[in-house]
Amino acid sequence: MSTTSDPAVTRRIPFSFELYPPKSDAAAAALDTTIEHLAAAGPDFLSVTYGANGSSRRSSLDVLSRILRTTNVEAMAHLTCVGSTHEEANRLIREFLDAGVRSFLALRGDPPAGTKEGDAFLGDFGSAAELVQLIHRVQAERSPYRESIIPGIPAARAVKAGRDKVRITVAAFPNGHPRSRSSTQDIDTLLAKQAAGANLGITQLFFHADHYLSFAQRAREAGVLFPILPGIMPVTSPARLRRIVELSGEQLPADLSISLEVEPTKEGQREIGIRHAVDLADQVIKGGAPGLHLYAFNQHETVLEVLDGCGLLSAPTEVPTRG
Repeated sequence: MSTTSDPAVTRRIPFSFELYPPKSDAAAAALDTTIEHLAAAGPDFLSVTYGANGSSRRSSLDVLSRILRTTNVEAMAHLTCVGSTHEEANRLIREFLDAGVRSFLALRGDPPAGTKEGDAFLGDFGSAAELVQLIHRVQAERSPYRESIIPGIPAARAVKAGRDKVRITVAAFPNGHPRSRSSTQDIDTLLAKQAAGANLGITQLFFHADHYLSFAQRAREAGVLFPILPGIMPVTSPARLRRIVELSGEQLPADLSISLEVEPTKEGQREIGIRHAVDLADQVIKGGAPGLHLYAFNQHETVLEVLDGCGLLSAPTEVPTRG
């Protein structure tokens, strides 16, 4: 494990976390505590997932509003193409913007249950790039310019050129999207998202640092200019690893799988998962990753232990609040 004296972490390494909407009152109360602890660590943003076909629209917005209301951390809303019309997506984006959200993760989305690749499940959108364009268009229509106060004339406003920008993040796939025919296609898709206006990338899960590092290098060489954050999840049980592999389509990492399977205690498995995530994070940071994005599973202890193991926890211990 690294420490804050390591050259790789002498610069400020930004980090962020992903959460999902709670499914019960008890889970909502636990998530409030998790948000407080994660916000206190000083992340760049907290992202909140969004179910296909709007299945968690209200609860996603509730969590985003909670983040904006009670912390000083940027809240990032997920949006998917699945089953959405242009009118519905336009309305939803405006709803998020009205709530104060200025960051989005634009996703194509996975096929809903009972459908498969090739079925018509994307609605009016053919790709995440089209969704990126719509977010920019809605923001431009909603806020075409900026105003500022004129000193000494309280009722007057000066119009400034330009407008407030939104952060639009997109997914990146170090080991290839399931629909991709080649690694070149994955890079071309990322370039298309950039041309549409995306300004940040977050990778799908990977288990070996060289998968991320080689992908990021190829993307840069091809002309991808925005940062690509490595997405890392501490895997703390064999069952969770199997489920992640099933959902993501990634190959089972034999070394991690064997270590988790032969460890008889839950405490030992947890330590193995944290150690693997710390080692992975260390390697990508040393390789030049612009930050870390941690999938928190709505639990703060594990991801904060990963950051601590990397020597990245130097934020204040008090929970930041909006004044």
